[in-house]
Amino acid sequence: MKNTVMSPTNSSRYHSLTILLHWLMVILLIAVYGSITLRELYEKGTAMRNGLKQTHFMLGLLVFALVWVRIGLRMLFPVPPIQPEPSTWVHLAAKLGHLALYGLMIAMPIAGWMILSGEGKPIPFFGLELPALIEPNKALAKNIEEVHETVGELGYVLIGVHAVAALFHHYFLQDNTLRRMLPWEQSMTVSHATIESIFLENSEKAQ
Repeated sequence: MKNTVMSPTNSSRYHSLTILLHWLMVILLIAVYGSITLRELYEKGTAMRNGLKQTHFMLGLLVFALVWVRIGLRMLFPVPPIQPEPSTWVHLAAKLGHLALYGLMIAMPIAGWMILSGEGKPIPFFGLELPALIEPNKALAKNIEEVHETVGELGYVLIGVHAVAALFHHYFLQDNTLRRMLPWEQSMTVSHATIESIFLENSEKAQ
């Protein structure tokens, strides 16, 4: 089974930088959601709870910064076509899903930034302190936080649907959607003839 490192010039796959950034952002999103979820295990006012919340904000802002790099790479390098070509509705659904994900990765960090600004708290970013986006206004900050939390819950669904869609493309539509973004070139399909030959070989050995 073929398994090689991707070439940046392989037109059937995304550029290596795009693939690297994609999986880095996957890890960051897991950390963003994980840190805010683990926060609930600790009492309010404890150092661990505050540290996890700060980590959540900083990683969210890092996602915000990297999403613009991702958009730049998408404009710089051509998007490899899906083969075989999907139906119009599948193509449209994929575009809408990607737009929703980009919107999530842009709007949520901005909302978090506004929450800290409205609460009059410093906005930390890995040793730096970012300027406030709005004047201190705790009532407004509370309203933004409620929206932030609601959209965050919807984010679980959106990310889950994205992952399931990739598997749907691979196992049911049997196109190259998932393989285009894997960090290695690998033939993940096995022909019926190959399966049959393996079965016959094993049967002969058993006899």
